[in-house]
Amino acid sequence: MTGPRVAVVVPVYRNADTLVALAARLSAALDGRDWRVRFVVDASPDDSARVAAGLAARDARVAVTVLAVNVGQHRALSAGLAAEPDADVWVCLDADLQDPPEAVPVLLDRLSAGDVEAVFAGRRGSYTSPLRRVTGSLHRRLATRLTGLPPDAGAFLALGPRVREAVLARPAPSIVLAVGLAGRPLTSVPVARDRRATGSSAWTARARLRQSARSLAWAVRHRRP
Repeated sequence: MTGPRVAVVVPVYRNADTLVALAARLSAALDGRDWRVRFVVDASPDDSARVAAGLAARDARVAVTVLAVNVGQHRALSAGLAAEPDADVWVCLDADLQDPPEAVPVLLDRLSAGDVEAVFAGRRGSYTSPLRRVTGSLHRRLATRLTGLPPDAGAFLALGPRVREAVLARPAPSIVLAVGLAGRPLTSVPVARDRRATGSSAWTARARLRQSARSLAWAVRHRRP
């Protein structure tokens, strides 16, 4: 194994059908690196916990955290980051295969250049509905103005130790905004997304709008002067 120790943190909700493929694609993408993955099962009502436990039983690089109460994507990510203190680099990505595991080495290689401490996978591709693209674009424009985040930033990213510490030290409704307000240099690289292969999201349009409003209000309160 070469390079830094990499911990991949994956929030899981209704992803029983994609976890096996995700683990296999991560293993292939990170071949030759020192890596592990932690699935944070966010009180998923399907068989996600059972499937994740099966993967962990077969591969020591797979760990599982099962949350008894659904806390949402960003709090699940925080729980996973906190549970992996021994890595050198952390990667966050979704479990539904919209975030391609094959792009993880691209993020790691960009982070290893040493001039930034977090790298976002910049969103590319028509993988969401038109309404979600419009509302998401508005949210990202406001987030960029409040925090200096790249305009294409999302929750698929790689981060170094100081950014992880800053995220865990100040609980936030959004990991992305917490990274933006960490005060460390960051950037993004373009990564094409795929449409969700199977499964569904826990979020309705109304819930997404409420989460967006809460996140932006938090950013306003905590942004640096």
